[in-house]
Amino acid sequence: MIYVVVICVIVAMLLATAVLRSLRVHSQADFLVAGRSLRWPVLIFTLLSSWIGAGSLFAGGENAYRNGFAALWQPAGGWCGLIVIAWIAGRARRFAQFTVPDLLETRYNTAARVFATVAIVISYTMITSYQFKAGGDVLHLIFPSLEKTTGMYIIAGFVIAFTALAGMGSVAYLDLIIGSLVTVIAIVAVPLLLTNVGGWAAVKQALPPDHFTFMGPLTLAQAMGFLLPTFLLLIGNQGMYQKFFSARSERDAKLAVAGWIVGTTILETVIITIAVVGSSKFHTPNPREIIPMTARLGLPAVAGAILLGGIFAKVISTANNFLFSPASNLIHDVYKRFINPSASERRTLVVSRALVVGLGIFALVQGAYFESILKAALYAYTVYGAAVTPAIMAVFFWKRATAAGAVTSIILGTMITVVWDAFEIQVRFQEYGWIRSMDAVYPALAVSVAGLIAVSLLSAPPPREKWAVFFEEPAGGGGQAALSTTSSRGRL
Repeated sequence: MIYVVVICVIVAMLLATAVLRSLRVHSQADFLVAGRSLRWPVLIFTLLSSWIGAGSLFAGGENAYRNGFAALWQPAGGWCGLIVIAWIAGRARRFAQFTVPDLLETRYNTAARVFATVAIVISYTMITSYQFKAGGDVLHLIFPSLEKTTGMYIIAGFVIAFTALAGMGSVAYLDLIIGSLVTVIAIVAVPLLLTNVGGWAAVKQALPPDHFTFMGPLTLAQAMGFLLPTFLLLIGNQGMYQKFFSARSERDAKLAVAGWIVGTTILETVIITIAVVGSSKFHTPNPREIIPMTARLGLPAVAGAILLGGIFAKVISTANNFLFSPASNLIHDVYKRFINPSASERRTLVVSRALVVGLGIFALVQGAYFESILKAALYAYTVYGAAVTPAIMAVFFWKRATAAGAVTSIILGTMITVVWDAFEIQVRFQEYGWIRSMDAVYPALAVSVAGLIAVSLLSAPPPREKWAVFFEEPAGGGGQAALSTTSSRGRL
């Protein structure tokens, strides 16, 4: 009964927040970037909540169940990425636009905007799809008579409605509540869980010794196969840049990154610890369920209900974020840019909400394709990381990058990843040992970066006005003024 009560309270709290925030949505800026009003405490928790979802709680749990603490290679990619992000958060806010394709068109050209939008839609709807699947798993644990597939449909409808209500304003303030809740209860859960299983000595006795080593049962190539996709997704993550664009100031963006570094390092380590400790006592044919199962069976009723409710809320939060991002791409980068540039604010909001619904249904359909959330996560991370991230990093770090190089990189990164997984190259060519152990991230990233560098060097250098806004402090006018002298494309 306590589990039902907690879930109902969380749902009511989330719904109230979404409805209240929706009353403040009057323009596209309100919907897409919360009116550029978010302060750094809100940003910290919305960044933390959007990053730590089913990919951490279910894919990370599945990884820890199989490999022990070597599963930390997966979140370590994010930690490494945050070091890079700390250098560019302020500059991203200074740019003050709406989406990652805004960056790419201003720095490169319209083709870069369009192809990046395609890659983002593919990747982010896949990430949304396994949030739906994970939410269905949680509902099944709370209500055993409810089929997982039915639960997935319920979660999908819930998320689509929330996201369509208030856009970024709803997403950010839901994240503030959820991030606070999950951080506190996850930290409290570890000592309670250790007491239940008989202490650390009992955990070590129950699990293989390699579950407590740096590499575990993984080879270096396998470990990097977990680290690289996560690293690439984080440093190119559109949802993150969109939150920087939503910041009240450059200072708020920089402070948010500092808090995010501390928060994600602590919370993801705690999540892996819960999965490892839980796996010492509980066994399941579906390793992705180890953390919610541990919450349900391994903790006192109140603590377990709050943790399970927090996991449910985190899935909702992350699904919100990753459904919202491609919808904002299609409305801003396609509809307003090419289809109806003169659309009124009211019509734009209507189309925005319709796109949220359409993409949500598309994500739901994809949920049936991947059974393993870990596999789906790595696929989605690689599509985005290999296709979009190299071109984004060149925006901030390489003045010589050209439009032709960026477009080549985006196309090749997307194609290699999709083909590698769709045709199951690793399975079809198992007789070649090096291919059998070759995750898609290696060929996709290598070809993408090589294409970016080679084609850029073979084409004429870009004019100074293409890169100046991203490398030079504006002289008194701020990012918006500097941008207006370089390009009017992508603006409202």
